[in-house]
Amino acid sequence: MPGATKTISFRLPAKLRSRLERLSRATSRSKSWLAVDAIRSYIELHEWQISEIEAGIREADAGEFATDAEVEAVMSKWNKNAR
Repeated sequence: MPGATKTISFRLPAKLRSRLERLSRATSRSKSWLAVDAIRSYIELHEWQISEIEAGIREADAGEFATDAEVEAVMSKWNKNAR
């Protein structure tokens, strides 16, 4: 069912709750909206990171590594740009 929600409760440290309340007032968003947005962003970031790590492990397991020349070319490029 799209848009269905369920209630979850958890404890927040007092200072974090105060910050959330200030942000809620400043942005005219509910504390609940801000919490859902923060949790969604956190989950999306970590799902992406885990997916990329798992893809890298699959590539490594398949023996798909950069050659020494490829690594050297990239390092050379970065060293030139750093100067």
